[in-house]
Amino acid sequence: MSALLWALVALPLGTGVLLLVAGRRADRAAPAVALAVTAAALGLAITAAFRHPAVRAPFLDGLPMRFAVDGLSGVLVITVTAVTLAVLLFSAAEFGADEARARFFGLMLLFAGSMLATVTAATLPVLLMGWEVMGATSWALIGYWWRDPERTSAADTAFLTTRTADLGLYLAAGAALAGGQDPTLSLDGLARADDPWLSFLTAGIIVAALGKSAQLPFSFWLSKAMQGPSPVSALLHSATMVVAGAYLLLRTGPLLDASGWGDDVVAWTGAATALCLGLVAVAQTDLKQLLAASSCAQIGFMVLAAGTDATSGGTLQLIAHAAAKSLLFLAAGAWLTALGTQRLRELLGAARHSRTVGAAFTVAALTLAGLPPLSLWAAKDVLLAGALEHSPWLYAVGLAGALLSAVYSTKALWYVWQRPVPRPDARRIPGGAVPPLVLLALACVALTPLAFPPLRDSVDRVLVASGQPTPHAWELAVSGGLALLAAAAAWTWGTRPLAKPLFADWLHLERAAHALLVAPVMRLAHLAAAFDDRVVDRAVDGSAAAALRCARWTDGVVERALDGTVTALAAGTRALGRWSRRPQTGQLHQYLAQAVAAFTVLAVVLVLVR
Repeated sequence: MSALLWALVALPLGTGVLLLVAGRRADRAAPAVALAVTAAALGLAITAAFRHPAVRAPFLDGLPMRFAVDGLSGVLVITVTAVTLAVLLFSAAEFGADEARARFFGLMLLFAGSMLATVTAATLPVLLMGWEVMGATSWALIGYWWRDPERTSAADTAFLTTRTADLGLYLAAGAALAGGQDPTLSLDGLARADDPWLSFLTAGIIVAALGKSAQLPFSFWLSKAMQGPSPVSALLHSATMVVAGAYLLLRTGPLLDASGWGDDVVAWTGAATALCLGLVAVAQTDLKQLLAASSCAQIGFMVLAAGTDATSGGTLQLIAHAAAKSLLFLAAGAWLTALGTQRLRELLGAARHSRTVGAAFTVAALTLAGLPPLSLWAAKDVLLAGALEHSPWLYAVGLAGALLSAVYSTKALWYVWQRPVPRPDARRIPGGAVPPLVLLALACVALTPLAFPPLRDSVDRVLVASGQPTPHAWELAVSGGLALLAAAAAWTWGTRPLAKPLFADWLHLERAAHALLVAPVMRLAHLAAAFDDRVVDRAVDGSAAAALRCARWTDGVVERALDGTVTALAAGTRALGRWSRRPQTGQLHQYLAQAVAAFTVLAVVLVLVR
């Protein structure tokens, strides 16, 4: 059992490292090796999801390394490996022989392995390690085409934003150590920390999760991340990196409840993100930007579920979104390669360019729209039922966000199915890139029954989530009917603008981050540099000049005095030596006379002393 879990994590990690070390020499074999390893990892993930293995190994004093698969992490490991396999199948057909394929597939495997380590981590230190490797490899994948300064700048923005939020995990780890209730820092034991450490721990977890999942106010980094290759977006921004934060919040639900305030903050942040980023998606004119904003909005529903203890609804939302969004990103990548654009106005009729790709895109878009009877329709109602029990206002905001899903999904469909623009230079989509899209489209349809009894009851049992909220028939009817009306209105509206420019620029979140964080830090850095130049440097230069002046004075005054003293002492010694040599004549009668004189002086002294 332990070997199974070690292999699940180590196989993609180790193979990814080997491909990176091999470099261009492994370009030809890299796709086949990556696909074989991912297929094996999928088999291991399915086995682990049924057997629930757990392993433990020594790591730090009192902090062992522990991995475990339970109901929630079992669903995640299957989702991660399945989506990774579909994305790599597409990439094997899409990436040409002139690309650095060993580097690309190695990084993808390394990322997938770190994500598997993150979702199977049973302690906070292990989670931190997986979290860090995931962040580093995401930076390398977003900036895969590193010769383009714009892409590397986008990778830096995404990395620095998420790294800033990741500091929350270190705060949480410190608070958990200070709390001292569980010295092993088990994720299941975090809720037992004492105040005030419990509040610090909760705040750290929430900040790290919201940053990694591109929730407000961190959402803008996902816009920049769209500079990466489309397969990277399909993997990182559908089923792995951006859902890691939502997974963490679902995993630490007892901690949010125990804090007394964390569940409310998380729920309202998720609902606000679903609404505001839904408006951002509606305002976009670029397909990948629309999909990025929709990822933020859809993950907002998962975060909302974590805040309202609707674990089953959040998990159903996660896996259905993973299938639909990875398909949409891959289709956008296929059209970008074939048509050379991702702007919506230039993608008119793109779905007619390849009917199979267009049909698969349509299935995913309708799923994302939350139209009945597809999977996200019912999944959203399961988690919105939890929001309704929590607060009617929270339910209203969530429902408004769901209606926006129908609007921006229909908007994308309207453009790609209009009368095609003549494209004499259009390229043909590789045949090998189509099957994974079809498989993902089938998954979007096949996941639908999971949101309805009796399969939903089975999901509750797998997740060990008792007392989960259940939507009433009227909730399903209202959300489905409103989604159909919103989709029809968006289709009728056509190309007319649907949102204000504020939303087109992602709520000016990046500008706000620069104004509130980057600019003050840079000003502080400039002040520190000026202080260094004008104070520290001048002080050092002044000290050096004073030392030189002191040295010159010492050389001119003290040194001369010392030299004169030594010279005078030497002269006196020589004179004394000459005087003392005078009695030394070598004549015996003179020595006798000197002795008589000395004894006479001595006798006189003795007489006088008496």
